[in-house]
Amino acid sequence: MGGLLKKLLYVVLGVVVLVAVAVVAFVVLFDPNDYRDRISAEVKRTTGRDLVIEGDLGLSVFPWLAIDVGKTRLGNAAGFGDEPFASFERARLSVRLLPMLLHREVSVGTASLDSLHLNLEVAKNGRSNWQDLIEASEAAPQGQAQAPAGAAQPARLEIAGIDVSDASLTYTDAQAGTSYRISKLHVKTGRIRDGEPLPIDAGLDFELQPAGLSGDLAVETEIALDSEAGTVAFHDLRVQTLGLDIAAEVEPFSYGGELTPVATIRIAAFSLKDLMRRLGMDPIVTADPDALGKISFGATARVSAAAIALDDVQLVVDDTTLRGKLSLARDAAGTITVDLAGDSIDLTRYMAPAAEPGQETAAQTVPVEIPAELIRSLNARGKLTLDEAHLAAMTFGNVELGLVAKDARLRMQPIHASLFGGTYDGDVRIDASAKEPVLSVNEAIRGVDIGQLAKAMFAKDNVSGSIDGTFALSGRGADLDAVQRSLSGNMSFELKDGAFEGTDVWYELRRARALLRKETPPEPKLPARTEFSNVKLAGPVADGVFTSDQLFAELPFMQLTGKAKVDLVAATVDSQLTARILEKPEFAGEVSEAELKDFARAQIPLTVTGSIAAPTIRPDVQKWLQTEAGKKLREQLTDKLLGEDEETTDGTEEGQPEEKKSEKDKLKDKLRDLLGN
Repeated sequence: MGGLLKKLLYVVLGVVVLVAVAVVAFVVLFDPNDYRDRISAEVKRTTGRDLVIEGDLGLSVFPWLAIDVGKTRLGNAAGFGDEPFASFERARLSVRLLPMLLHREVSVGTASLDSLHLNLEVAKNGRSNWQDLIEASEAAPQGQAQAPAGAAQPARLEIAGIDVSDASLTYTDAQAGTSYRISKLHVKTGRIRDGEPLPIDAGLDFELQPAGLSGDLAVETEIALDSEAGTVAFHDLRVQTLGLDIAAEVEPFSYGGELTPVATIRIAAFSLKDLMRRLGMDPIVTADPDALGKISFGATARVSAAAIALDDVQLVVDDTTLRGKLSLARDAAGTITVDLAGDSIDLTRYMAPAAEPGQETAAQTVPVEIPAELIRSLNARGKLTLDEAHLAAMTFGNVELGLVAKDARLRMQPIHASLFGGTYDGDVRIDASAKEPVLSVNEAIRGVDIGQLAKAMFAKDNVSGSIDGTFALSGRGADLDAVQRSLSGNMSFELKDGAFEGTDVWYELRRARALLRKETPPEPKLPARTEFSNVKLAGPVADGVFTSDQLFAELPFMQLTGKAKVDLVAATVDSQLTARILEKPEFAGEVSEAELKDFARAQIPLTVTGSIAAPTIRPDVQKWLQTEAGKKLREQLTDKLLGEDEETTDGTEEGQPEEKKSEKDKLKDKLRDLLGN
């Protein structure tokens, strides 16, 4: 037995020595460079392209079976110029020999590729310079190599890593007129082994034309691949590009069917204006230069067959925090759904800057454009709520905003907010289906403190009371200035229980009457103010001008009626009113009987002119004088020619049938018509 074992040992040792000698002889005698021409010829035969291996071919067997290829280039397809389709400086791939022979383990060393360049092109006729390779591959005989029954398969695959350095890719589409370039591409991985995390570090520079967009991209992550379960996960994923720093954690998801990953995403604070500059866009100009300078985002993203949903959204815009959820439907419509709630936002920061002192406002103000193209492409619905929204000196509380955008039409409804002790409700629509957008509003305010409103809008503290109003208006144009100039519709207002500060209409009437009578004007009562219990006006709007024939006002001592005209573009008012003094004003004690007598029988014209913010209210003395002079002339002529108006000379009553009147009565009627009855 011992002799047999000894003989077997000699046989095995002899085989090992023989194999070793054969390997050494192979390595010494075999030169892979002798086969470069044969390799090139085979590539030419199968693809029709020239393969040029300029560098050396290297081959090693033990302990690694390795191949090393030097500088190589593959020619382009016919009609695409002389630039190579692909080239690289060096490629290396190795496999550990003994583990593969003895343990059925495939242990691959680091696969490296240096300075790879791919040149992809699409011609004007739509044909690409890689299409012939696909066609050649499909035309090649497809033999089915089946492993013998019972043949053992490799038990384990392991790759030490992948190292791609200084690679580049260009893509040019002559049909679309676009080109993309990737340069400085590097990809480096750790050990690739089933069931173990795979670290990856990659980066590149990119340039997109004609968009003029360029930048860099860096990606770091650790991939957990489970081939048995058919799942993959990404841990500590970090993407940096265009000044954005994005971190994510992707839970395990199946890669065998439809991808439905779930990920937690965080975007660190960034400046939107800087991002716009990097994207080749003009940054938004805001009243606050620091606005949009600190934006961050976080959410849980879920991808399903129906939608891409973002839950637990936290969007921070400067000092405002919004929370809620967003989703994008994965159907042809691609509807965006928004449901966000925020704390407080100062909208004034994001408005256009005000004109500099001493400069023309019109030259400094850029019209606010209606985003027609965005509306035409938008398909969205949702709601937004805010605890507070500040606009200039106005504060809106408990803001609710509904949104529907579809078929080039945008509707914001309902819009509701508390405002200066009252409420605001609105319905705003933008129709961008035609070439020129149409903006329409249907708004109402109820119980708003007009004093606070006037102070906020016009920086004037000259009115008090409450206001109700309705506005049903529409206009067309590419910007809000054009819309305002074309406004049409209807408006109505009602002011209650307040006062106009700085103007004492009662004093102005007494002063005008004193001038008419050539008397000493009364002393003014300071501070000057005119109280009112009710002011109403309603009417149409045409070409940005509001007119009303239904103005009515009740003051403690008079009633006002007349016409109003307000230029909404120029923000000016021009109104003609008529004042009728009440028989017993509430403060008649300071007025003489002569004044009351004159005022009680008078219809006094008033004018309201100037800016909406600070109108001037004055009696129209010229018209008043004309009216008084007309009355006096009528009295004088009647008394002189005909006697008293109240009765006829023959005792007949005024107003009797025409056929029973005397000639004198008929003459009186004609005189009344001529002078004004």
